[in-house]
This record gives sequence, C-alpha cells and structure tokens, in this order.
Amino acid sequence: MANVASPLQYGDPPQLGRYVVQARLHTAPAGFVYLGQGPDGRAVSLAVLTRGAALDAAARDRFLTAIKEASGRSGGRGWLGLGRGRASVLDGTPEVLDVHDGPAPWVAVPYAPGQPGAERFLDPVMVGGTFIGQAHGPDFVPYWLTDRAPALPGPLARRLPLTETRRRVLLAALALAILLVLVTTILLLLLFGRRDSEPMPRQLPPTVFVPTPPPTPATPVPEEPSPSRSPSPTRTGPGTPGQSPGDELGESPL
Repeated sequence: MANVASPLQYGDPPQLGRYVVQARLHTAPAGFVYLGQGPDGRAVSLAVLTRGAALDAAARDRFLTAIKEASGRSGGRGWLGLGRGRASVLDGTPEVLDVHDGPAPWVAVPYAPGQPGAERFLDPVMVGGTFIGQAHGPDFVPYWLTDRAPALPGPLARRLPLTETRRRVLLAALALAILLVLVTTILLLLLFGRRDSEPMPRQLPPTVFVPTPPPTPATPVPEEPSPSRSPSPTRTGPGTPGQSPGDELGESPL
C-alpha cells in the first residue's frame, strides 16, 4: 500500500486505455501501480505488470486469475461466475473498474488514500511455497525478475470512418490520374518536338553508273628487249673437229 505519489519516469505509460496516467504510487517486483484519472475525472489506481512478468505465461495467468476472482465477487465488469479457490489470498481486494487482458495486462480500481489499491493483484504473481495455508517448501526467484521495465501495450489501431476512407480513395485516384496525364504530356512533347527540330533528310534521285574504259597513251611505249641468252660453251675433242671461223656455211672442206 502506498499513499505517496512520485513523478513518472522514463518508460512509464502515459495512458492505459481510457485512463490518463499521472504519477507512480507503488513499485513491486511483479509490476507497477500508477495514479490515473478516468474520462469522468475519477481517480483510479492502475496496476501494470513488468515486461518480464508479462512475457511469462504463468505469471500473466496468475495476475488475470486474481482479477477474475475479484470481479466475480464484487459484481463489477469483467469475468463473472468463476471459482474462489484463492479467496483467502485475495481478501480485501477493491472493486474492479476496468481490465485489459492483452499481451500487456493491466487493471483499474477506485483510488482511495490509505486503502488497498491495484497493488493487491500483484501479490499472487510472485509465488512462493503455497497459496493456501502456511507457506512451506523451497522458495525461488523468477527468471524474469531482472526485466523491470513496465509492459506497454501496443498502439491502438484507430478505425477510420467510412467517409474518411472514401475520401482517401478518391484522392489517391485523382493523384494517379494527374500523374498519368503528366507522363503522357511529357512523352508527346518529346516525340513531336524532336520531329520539328530535326527534319528528316530528303532522298537523292536515283543515278545510273556507266563505267568508262581506261585512257590509252598517246605514244606507244617501246618494248623492252628481252635479255639474250649467253652461248653455252662447246666441247671440242679429237673425234669432232669444229668449224673454223673463216668457213662459210654450205662449204665443204677440200
């Protein structure tokens, strides 16, 4: 139980559901207790699990089970008609005003200075021994005890009204049509502008090519003498006498 409020710290949720978080009231190993204000201006006590406890399915189930049993006994909003197996542990629990059972569960109860608040639901999360009767057996430390950051719920998905959706669809269609018109205009300017600036070359008339013979020289070119062959040496011998230089053809020797 805590009666002195402390300022919010970095990581504390600014709002839980419809309740605005204003200050810290209590810090427990399993979670945090905040002072909040409802939409009608009513002061409430809000209990939120730590991030480590919220990730543990067993710890989250113990927290929600305690809230269910308190809601069934008090007749408040929430789960009704559930068993009271741990009524001795949850004696003196306040009335449950609101509860969120998502990945980051929290509970809201009326705030009264000096009276038990939402921290009463954090006690069953830390198990040790047994819940009924005198505690006995070994005690242990949960593995998630070192993760001391508050479990923050994800951002709420705000559903847009139908008129807003239609308006966005029309704006998107109009933007697409304008884009298509711009692209078409640019293509036409490029196509016709190039045709005007660069005229096509004219075709030349067809021509007939007639080959002409090569020109003949005016003076005949003298023929070059063919090289003379040197006489081959004759072989002389006693059996074949040769002709003398003074002999003429056709004359026989006397």
